[in-house]
Order: sequence, then C-alpha cells, then structure tokens
Amino acid sequence: MLVPLTNTPRDYAWGSTTLIAGLEGRTPTGAPEAEVWFGDHPGHPARVPDGRTLGEWLTSADAPEGTPERLPYLLKILAAGSPLSIQAHPSKVQAEEGFAREEAEGTPRDAATRTYRDDNHKPEIIVALSERFLALAGLRDLAATRRLLGAVGDATAPLRTVLDAHPDDAAALAAALAWILSPAAGPQVSEIIAAATDAASEEFADELELVRHLQSHYPGDPGIVVAMLLNLVILRRGQGVFVPAGVLHAYIEGLGVEIMAASDNVLRGGLTPKHIDVSELTAILDPRPGPAPVLDPAAAPTRIFAGGVPDFVLTQVTADSRAAAEVRMSGIAIAVATSGEVEVTGTATRDRHTLRPGSAVLITPDEGSVSISGSGEVFIAEPGR
Repeated sequence: MLVPLTNTPRDYAWGSTTLIAGLEGRTPTGAPEAEVWFGDHPGHPARVPDGRTLGEWLTSADAPEGTPERLPYLLKILAAGSPLSIQAHPSKVQAEEGFAREEAEGTPRDAATRTYRDDNHKPEIIVALSERFLALAGLRDLAATRRLLGAVGDATAPLRTVLDAHPDDAAALAAALAWILSPAAGPQVSEIIAAATDAASEEFADELELVRHLQSHYPGDPGIVVAMLLNLVILRRGQGVFVPAGVLHAYIEGLGVEIMAASDNVLRGGLTPKHIDVSELTAILDPRPGPAPVLDPAAAPTRIFAGGVPDFVLTQVTADSRAAAEVRMSGIAIAVATSGEVEVTGTATRDRHTLRPGSAVLITPDEGSVSISGSGEVFIAEPGR
C-alpha cells in the first residue's frame, strides 16, 4: 500500500529562506525553512491525505496487517542557512539511563534544562543535495589540531597546555572540550577566537574561514573553539556523513536529506544560546580522534547509505526512463523525491504514486518491493537490514 505524506517546513532560525522552496519549485516565503519531517515523530508528524497524522494512521484499522505502530526512524529534508549547534547524541543504554533518571527527578520533558526527552539513541546520516554541504563531524587527529593551534599563535597556549597534560589523545581532547566550555576559561577562549579570526594558514585556510563565519553568527561563542577541534567536512552532492553515538558534529550550510533514529535527545557543545550540560556531554562523548565518517557509495542506479544500526538504512535510487529499478524493502519505508519526476509502484498491490521534488509516500511492508521509474532521484528510508 502506498500512502502519500505531506508536512510543512519547520521555521527554526538557522533554516534557509530559499533552499527548500528551490527544491520544491515554489516561490520562497521569505521566512526561514529549516526541516521538513517525514515520519510519525510527535514533535511534527507528517500527515496522510485525510488530514490524520501518520502516527494516527499507523495505529488505525486502515493500516495493513503487519504494519508497525511506530517508525524506528525519522526522515527529513534539512536546509541550513546558518550553522546549527555543535552536538552529540547518547547511545541507547545512555539514553535509557538518562531518561529514567530525569523522569525520577521530575524534570518536565519540555523544560529548557531537560537533556533526555526520550529513551532512544539518535545515530544519523545526512546526504548532500546541494552541490556543497558544510559540516563538522568527529574530532580531528590531534597532530593536525596541534598544527592548526600553532598557526593561530600564542593565544592558543592555554589550550595546548591542557592538551599536553594528557598522554592519551582521547583523554586530551575530552579535557580540552571541558576546559573550553568552562566559565573559568572564558577570557582565554575569547583571546583564541580573536587570534583565530585574524590568523592565516595555507594548510588550514578552510578551517580559519569557518572560524570567521562562525564568529559572524555566534560572536564570542566558545563553540567556535570547539569547532577548531573537529573535522571540517565539505560534502559534494551525493556524499554523506554518518554520525554514531557520542560523536560531536554540526551542520553548517547546505541542503541535504537526513535520516536518524526516532529520538529528540541532544547534548549541545556550543554555537547555541540553549542549555549546555558540560558534565553530561563529556559523559556521553566519544573523544577518540579520527577521520570524518564520510559515506560515498559507488555510483550506480542504487546507492546504499548505512551506518550499521538497526533503526535505518537510506537508499538513493536514480530513475531511468529506459528501465524501471526494482527495490526490495526490509520493512516499512518512506520514499521522498529530490529531483525530476519519479513513479513509485508497489509490487504486491500495484498502487502507483508520482513523486516530484519534496513529495513523499509511505510504503507499507505488505508491498515487499517497489518499482521506481521515470527520470529523477528518490531516497528511500527503511529499517536497517
């Protein structure tokens, strides 16, 4: 069974005023449009043609036998016009423990100081739809970070002292993060930002340009120095990045399709006026340095973006007018078009639906597989395989 889905863009301040409208081929409203959610998450659920939320439909008699009552994932179109906060997400165990603790403490789930709003983890993948998508993902190799700090100059000496106090790279980076976000380090952090804003380096030209960009949006925010510890990722269209539990990341600029486990658990690490719980962030943090977890599957009609988690896998299908592509489902799925005009046909029911950029359809498990035809591109979200 195929069920068309619709939703309205969320108007977060960091959203682009043009990217989602451009994708959908309509005139911009002039307001920021940050995300369009295709899922049953109660924060902003998609709707079926009769106006019910997807969550209501999934638990109704209209859903075919074998259809789950909840989706394990949330699919989004994300449009960053300005930088999002630096953040990390807990593991499943950490989320369960943290949620139970805050429930026992009686902290309201909508409180500004609430950290765990549910008991789920939130690994995620984003795939670039714009020709260039800027992100931060994971802590950079410490030797490279030392070179960057050296290029910035003497103002970074206090931060280098913190790093040098720990022989283990992961411990050094965890301590550095805690120091940067501590109120006591405020004056030294401000000096580092000022020096980095004026610094020049051939090796780190992009990183220092990012510092200036962040300073223009979040003047004096300690997250600017946190960003200097992270891998700068410049994705081309069709490339993605996987963010597992505990990995610091931030999306800076661009349009992408994002999939994540159905959760709203976020621990922030800068570039935000919102609550930052430094002790909890460092408790769930994976401080191990390494390259950014970039995903770039081989070019083919079907490309699979997977993070090895049970909640989701994302498949990119390029429709070819000469021959339909058959895609087998692993469970309940959502398809969203991102270019051209694509026709999705259910194998079992022969239900058929035409998708244009920004439109989506739910595919119930009874279909087993779908046929993708036409000329364009579609992303299909489904449970992990």
